Amino acid sequence: MTKRYTEEIFNFTATSDQCIKCGKCIPVCTIHNVNADEVTSPRGFIDLLGAYERGQLELDKTAKDIFESCFLCTNCTDVCPKSLPTDMVIEQVRADIADKFGIAWFKKAFFFLLRHRRLMDFFMKSGYAFQTCGFKIKEQTSSMQPRFSLPLIKKERLLPSMGKKSFLNSYPEMTDNGGKRKVAIFIGCLANYNYTGIGKSLMEILEVLEIDAFIPKKQLCCGAPAYFTGDFATVDHNAKKNIEYFESFIDEVEAIIIPEATCSAMIKIDYEHFFHDQPEWKARAQKLKNKVFMATEWLEQKTHLSELLASRGRRDLTVTYHDPCHARKMQGVYQEPRKLIGQSYAIKEMSDPNACCGFGGVTMQTEKYHFAEAAGKPKAAMIKASGAQVVSAECSACRMQINNSLHQAEAETVFKNPIELIAEALAPNPS
Repeated sequence: MTKRYTEEIFNFTATSDQCIKCGKCIPVCTIHNVNADEVTSPRGFIDLLGAYERGQLELDKTAKDIFESCFLCTNCTDVCPKSLPTDMVIEQVRADIADKFGIAWFKKAFFFLLRHRRLMDFFMKSGYAFQTCGFKIKEQTSSMQPRFSLPLIKKERLLPSMGKKSFLNSYPEMTDNGGKRKVAIFIGCLANYNYTGIGKSLMEILEVLEIDAFIPKKQLCCGAPAYFTGDFATVDHNAKKNIEYFESFIDEVEAIIIPEATCSAMIKIDYEHFFHDQPEWKARAQKLKNKVFMATEWLEQKTHLSELLASRGRRDLTVTYHDPCHARKMQGVYQEPRKLIGQSYAIKEMSDPNACCGFGGVTMQTEKYHFAEAAGKPKAAMIKASGAQVVSAECSACRMQINNSLHQAEAETVFKNPIELIAEALAPNPS
């Protein structure tokens, strides 16, 4: 399923009036499953948004708390017989919330860094140098655990550790792997600074395929963290900078491949949505979207990687695959990573691979972490029950959340991006 783009989504009352109150959204709603209250359900959100637009609901702290409780997982839109875009109308009202109540200082600081690559580079490099002072590093999961409780950060939770050197600063802008084909790589912030093995693995895959890799050095954060929080000024800045930059090289590459579901969905789908009232920028976003792909999507559809993996033999490892909300439900990408991984590894499906892991964005990971923690428990239980040694998903936000959930559940399952698994399968088998 992909998102609909009609002007009615910006009319909260029209969306509310279309809801037939069938309740199909309730059983699949991530927040309702951990906070069983009608107001924090898709039809509750929609009803309140209609009342808000009609002037019958004041946007007070109670309403703010309700609208910030949605995980934006899109499970409701996936089952809704009317395909009502509940997530998109909530994204819109969060901008009103940010305008009225402001944005917490730590979020402002984070979003400021997301606008300025050099400052972020400096901050993350400094963080790497001093992270062992406040955190215990867990190398196997590329995670770190606080040595003591901090504001908004519990001592028992895991966070992604910082890499010694970012992906963007580890490779030249152009890598010649034969010159027959060329793609650009948009890496995403977590893969750039924290889970740097993803980019390394993608470069190894492209080398084997003899496809040139262009790494656009001026790429900025896609803007998703700010978008889901309501900081539309940051989204506007980053989206326009990225679009202008992409236009400068888009005709020279076959595709922009992204090993991150959230970043891909933001650039390919949400840019168009965000610029609904800026026709020029909407058109420019639409023109680029046909060349934007999730990495496994493009590799499976546009290369002979699947056949190459099949020729390399099987690996003695079992994998269970989690479908990121921004991959399967927003972009229809779920078969491609399984087809590639399945050439080399045994896949054991969990009971509900489509269930949201509970990441939910910056607010859910900070002020509302108790909701994220609760939503992560059933996902960790599903992963453990699968019996797989590795859980995989093409999303570093899911990786951060699932690593923490597995840690809380004392599970030994290891998380790897499908790109990392594929690179390992292409390497010489040690046996």
